[in-house]
Amino acid sequence: MGSTLKLAPRMSAVKESPTAATSAKAAALIADGRDIINLGEGELDFDTPEHICEAGILAIRNGETRYTPVAGTDRLKQAIRRKFKTDNGLEYQANQIIAATGAKQLIFNAMLATVSEGGEVLIPIPSWVSYPDIVSLCGGSAVHINCDEASGFKLTPEALAEAITEKTKWLILNSPNNPTGTVYDAAELKAIAAVLINHPHVMVLADDIYEHIIYDGQFTTIAEAEPALYERVLTVNGVSKILSMTGWRLGYAGGPSWLIRAMEILQSQSTTNASSISQAAAAAGLEASLDFFHPRLEALRNRRDVVLATLKRTAGCLSAGIPQGAFYVFANCSGMIGSTTPNGGKLVTDVDVASYLLEQAGIALVPGSAFGASPYIRIAFAIDDTRLAEACERLVSACAKL
Repeated sequence: MGSTLKLAPRMSAVKESPTAATSAKAAALIADGRDIINLGEGELDFDTPEHICEAGILAIRNGETRYTPVAGTDRLKQAIRRKFKTDNGLEYQANQIIAATGAKQLIFNAMLATVSEGGEVLIPIPSWVSYPDIVSLCGGSAVHINCDEASGFKLTPEALAEAITEKTKWLILNSPNNPTGTVYDAAELKAIAAVLINHPHVMVLADDIYEHIIYDGQFTTIAEAEPALYERVLTVNGVSKILSMTGWRLGYAGGPSWLIRAMEILQSQSTTNASSISQAAAAAGLEASLDFFHPRLEALRNRRDVVLATLKRTAGCLSAGIPQGAFYVFANCSGMIGSTTPNGGKLVTDVDVASYLLEQAGIALVPGSAFGASPYIRIAFAIDDTRLAEACERLVSACAKL
């Protein structure tokens, strides 16, 4: 029977998320009794704040356990509208707002609603692992724009202008960036927008999920930096990072009403509404002060600095610039390429480096090739301080053995 049942051709265009695969491999080794420290997960180690948890519990006790409107409850949409206006200077009407089961679903729905065969989506590289596969699943072509380390991994107006064609549908812009921690300032966004203004057929997806995790500078989103693009920008955000609500699965977006309506129709035929409990909890989180995050941000800053100091102890094996935001260090591992491991193996690629560090040091990392850039490794430092310190010592020791 297996030989006659076939998967759809679209499955050949998508692969498992490399970050999920890293976590699965780490979990398997842990199950076998290995002491593995996972530095590959894009998730904060902080608990969901108590007031948000209580709001979720209260929603259950109040019977808020039924279907909601597909795009979100009135309370949540109002909270999202206030957030966009207060934090970003963006005014949206209720029909320009949608909530979903995570920011990833919103990105998928936006691409599915607008991208078809022959459509191109511009993705500055390095980028989050899921963007290209989402585009491919929707029948489009992901066009990578390489942003090198010398430029701070930032998209330049010149590179953008060169990449745009009549087939271009979207530019995806992620700031602070996963995996590099790069943050675009208002002037840089204004310069990018100046190129886009001359190409009215190109939409912009602003992935702002790491908005509040910034160590240096100030956050600006592109529709804020250039109001002339307002009608062509989908601003995507969520509660997973700043509110430590990854498992609650709640993302939100603001954009032109025609696009939001199309995304809502797609959602009505797939997941329908996001969890009613998660919506109530997210609304409470968006309505409240973010003062609780200040000490958390300082803890992340300290962890970032610990990792950067550690790289300087690796005798030239690893190096990195200072990430301005998010909770990753994107380390150049070219100093390890060509090395011989204790068992006689050769490190030829960043995948080899990640495998060596997993097997030799018990550290799970994601190779830069998963993000479209080699030779690098992404170090996620949002873990317990003690475990991070242990991982750093293991990293130095593993490099010394090459």
